[in-house]
Amino acid sequence: MDEPDLRHHGDAEVRGAGLTDLAVNVRTGTPPPWLRQRIAASLEELAAYPDGHTARAAVAARHGVAPERVLLTSGAAEAFVLLARALPVRRPVVVHPQFTEPEAALRDAGHRVERVLLREADGFRLDADAVPHEADLVVVGNPTNPTSVLHPARELARLARPGRVLVVDEAFMDAVPGEREALAGRTDLPGLVVLRSLTKTWGLAGLRIGYVLAEPALTSRLTSAQPLWPVSTPALTAAEACVSPPALAEAEEAAVRVAADREVLVAGLEKRAEAGIRVAGPAEAPFVLMAVEGAAAVREELRTLGFAVRRGDTFPGLGPRWLRLAVRDAATTEAFLEALDVALARRRRGGLRGTVWEGAAGRATARRPTPGTAPPR
Repeated sequence: MDEPDLRHHGDAEVRGAGLTDLAVNVRTGTPPPWLRQRIAASLEELAAYPDGHTARAAVAARHGVAPERVLLTSGAAEAFVLLARALPVRRPVVVHPQFTEPEAALRDAGHRVERVLLREADGFRLDADAVPHEADLVVVGNPTNPTSVLHPARELARLARPGRVLVVDEAFMDAVPGEREALAGRTDLPGLVVLRSLTKTWGLAGLRIGYVLAEPALTSRLTSAQPLWPVSTPALTAAEACVSPPALAEAEEAAVRVAADREVLVAGLEKRAEAGIRVAGPAEAPFVLMAVEGAAAVREELRTLGFAVRRGDTFPGLGPRWLRLAVRDAATTEAFLEALDVALARRRRGGLRGTVWEGAAGRATARRPTPGTAPPR
């Protein structure tokens, strides 16, 4: 079989296309005005070199750890590259399906990567016993992109052991109400590395800001692999702002809303089971994974109807039947579900592309978008 394209990301589905975006997992309506104002005010300080001490201390306080356990990065993607380049691992294992950048970074650094493929029959849930005992680096997402599965913290903790680095990608954990099952802030697990991103909930994908939580010796090693001043002053300002108590309260409110909106989407998809729709779950993240025969054709029909969704066949462990959908508000979901009905009907009839259609929201019209390029998630 052909290898999945590990460098394909959701932005490729929407960039320059003018479609309603269900392909990228950044929360809509972000960044909020107060955050834009804070970032804009930081531009007055651009003549000075960035100083990350205040932001680092704020992140440490947010998770109740010492600042020495925090490394600020240019998005979570930089952290994957640092881990791949700075650690002398011999047997790295990536648990799939998940975000593909960790494996791509390891391969680019010359590592031979082993995969543990979680099974659809098990609900794509983690089984710690499936990971080779000899693995000295294990990477797993929680909640996992693209499956939307939230693994129990106790199962993840079973993977931690002396002599192993356990990397848990919690980029979407702040979209889970109460952040239940989070490992961020834990200091009792040997070799634990938790990655966090501020780009999804706060709409900062273009600013690039994330951080690593790990043992001081490991953060020091990763720091030595970074260039000087790796995080810009506006990004440091955003980091400090987004971990403040008011921001955390706002993120929690947003997570609750997303959970309610996700229920609407999942219920609508499950009503279409007779049309061959199957939903992976239970979904716990701000996106949903669904399977349907002829997914590639359905995806293309949805584009002509004004909606972009994320193909699933670029994730190891999935295949051509899978699509990932970002959770949006109920009105957008209603319009999407109507478009999905049309796309499924067209698939059954074998075509009829290129006509104009308007859904309940009055926003979706047929067009021939220009293919985009491929940045994150």
